Parts: sequence; C-alpha cells; structure tokens
Amino acid sequence: MGTKAIAVGLAALGGGIGIGILGSKSAEATGRNPGAATPVLVISIILAALIEGLFILAAFAVQY
Repeated sequence: MGTKAIAVGLAALGGGIGIGILGSKSAEATGRNPGAATPVLVISIILAALIEGLFILAAFAVQY
C-alpha cells in the first residue's frame, strides 16, 4: 500500500513540476514574441491538460 502512495505522489510531483515549467516557458515565449500570444496560450492549455491526464491515469492505474 505504501509503494502505491509513493508512486501517486511522484506522479503528482512530476505533473506539478511539468506544468510549472510549461507556464514558465510559455510566459517567456510570449514575452519574446507578443504577437504569438494566442497560439502559445492554446498549445499551453492543451499540454497542461495532457500532463494532468497522465497524472490521472497514473493515479487510477495504481488502484488496481
């Protein structure tokens, strides 16, 4: 039981770090090229959803 909790915790930590890096780099890209703010925002939202989806899959996979 403890190993499963550690695995879910590591997945959450990885997801949080990944979304943090994504936000940082998208803000940096928008700062460098303000005209590309909308495409950068769209790609960032899609990637954040995929990162969270991986965490949810990891959390459910550990249940079984």
